[in-house]
Amino acid sequence: MRHLVSITDPGREAVDHLFHQAAEPKASVKRGKHLTPLAGRSLALVFEKPSLRTRVTFEIAMGQLGGQAVYLAAQEIQLGVRESVPDVARNLGRWVDAIAARTYAHSTVEQLAAWAGVPVINALSDQEHPCQALADLFTLWERGLDLGSIRFAWVGDGNNVCHSLMLLSALLGMPMVVATPPGYEPAAAIQARARSLGGLIELTEDPRAAASRADVLYTDVWTSMGQEGESKIRREAFQRYQVNDELVKLGKPGLLVMHCLPAHRNEEITDAVLDGPRSIVFDQAENRLHVQKAVVLSLLGDHDV
Repeated sequence: MRHLVSITDPGREAVDHLFHQAAEPKASVKRGKHLTPLAGRSLALVFEKPSLRTRVTFEIAMGQLGGQAVYLAAQEIQLGVRESVPDVARNLGRWVDAIAARTYAHSTVEQLAAWAGVPVINALSDQEHPCQALADLFTLWERGLDLGSIRFAWVGDGNNVCHSLMLLSALLGMPMVVATPPGYEPAAAIQARARSLGGLIELTEDPRAAASRADVLYTDVWTSMGQEGESKIRREAFQRYQVNDELVKLGKPGLLVMHCLPAHRNEEITDAVLDGPRSIVFDQAENRLHVQKAVVLSLLGDHDV
C-alpha cells in the first residue's frame, strides 16, 4: 500500500501481513530487544486534535525502530488557514519520509496523500480511524480468535472508529452487529462500502439484541471531539446504550469488552466493566504501538523485523 488513508487501502492479505509483522516487534520489545531498520528515517505528526495514545505510540514506535518523529500541533501549522493543505504537504514531502495526520476533515488526509509525494497515514479523521481498528482486531487475532466465526457487537455511536471496524470486518470476513440510537447510525456510504466488500453487517436500535450471545462487546464515547455542543442531547439519546454488568451478562461466558479510549467512565461504560476481568481495553492501547510499527515499516519499504 502507498498510504493508509482508509482501512480499505490494504487488502485482506496485506492486513494479515501487518498482523504478523506487528507480532514480532512486540515479542522483541518483551525480550528487551529493539531492532532499528528505520535509522535515519523520519515521520511528521500533523495533529489538529489532541492525543495521548496516537502521539505517544507513533513517537515511541519511530524511536524504537531507529527513526524519529516530529510533532506539529494545530496552532503551529494552521492547516488551510496560514497555509493551504497542498502547500503544507509539498513542504513536508521534501523533508520527511512519511506523514501521520490527525485531522477533523477526512478530505485533509486525502489532500495530504495527493500532494505530499510520501506515504500518509490517517491517524484519525472524522470519517475513519484505521490505526485503531487494526490494533483492535490484532488484539483479538493474537489471542487466537477466529475472526470469521465470532459475533462482534458495537454498542453506541456510529462514529469514525465504528466506520473503520465495519470496513475492516468486511475485509476479514468477520460478522458485525451495530446498535445505535435512531439518527446515530454509521454513515450510509460506509454501510454501502462495507457490504460491497462482502461485509456481514447487521444494524439494530436494540443494544440488548446486539449484546446477546456476543463474543466481543465494543463501545466508544457518545460525544466525540468537535461534537461537544451536542453532549447533553447525546447523553439523553444514548442512556440505554451504556455497557454495564447487565449488558455484559447477555454475552457469551467468555465475552471480551473493548473500548478505544479515552473513556467517559460511568457514561458509556461503567468502572466495573472497564476495570473488570472481561476488559481488554489496555491491551488494545498497548497494541497501537506495535501495529503502527508494522504500518510504518510497510509504507517505508516493507522492512521485515
